[in-house]
Amino acid sequence: MSMTERKGVDMKLEVVTIPVSDVDRATEFYKKLGWRQDVTPPGVVQFTPPGSWCSIQFGPGHTSAPPGSAENTYLIVSDIKAAHDQLVAAGIAVDDIKHLGASGLEAGPDPEHHSYFSFCTFKDPDGNGYRFQELTQRIPGRVDVGLTAFSSVAELADAMRRASVAHGEHEKRIGAADPDWPDWYASYMAAEFANAELPQ
Repeated sequence: MSMTERKGVDMKLEVVTIPVSDVDRATEFYKKLGWRQDVTPPGVVQFTPPGSWCSIQFGPGHTSAPPGSAENTYLIVSDIKAAHDQLVAAGIAVDDIKHLGASGLEAGPDPEHHSYFSFCTFKDPDGNGYRFQELTQRIPGRVDVGLTAFSSVAELADAMRRASVAHGEHEKRIGAADPDWPDWYASYMAAEFANAELPQ
């Protein structure tokens, strides 16, 4: 069976192994970063960034890669300045925010907050590099409309409120109450998340 025939099998990227030289030092750094330390078997240390479905993992003998060789691991954020300020407040060294401007890299966040334009970088004690990138709206086709995830109860509630308003307009158009409103809500929220065409 070819890979193209296996479309029904979900493959979720869940853990990325990073190379560190000192497990205790790395553990303290990621605690300071504010990431959740997950329950793991002995010899395994795992942290998950807030709102992320993917974690990092490290421990003795987990990888033969040289410590600090992980580069440009992207952390997508909705507010680059807030993410930057959080690291500064925690005493973590982070580069200044930059954005892609008309003449190349320019200082500060993108004035219009275009998705993918603004970023800043930081490293863990071994030199493993991370890049915050601001994303305010996903490129159409970048996310499967059938896969929808919300990083917090507040984010889900906001999406439901927007769906509620749009559904009210939908019921005005059809001139009747919609008994299948849960399906309509779900379709609307999934399409909005993927930046796809919204149901009417």
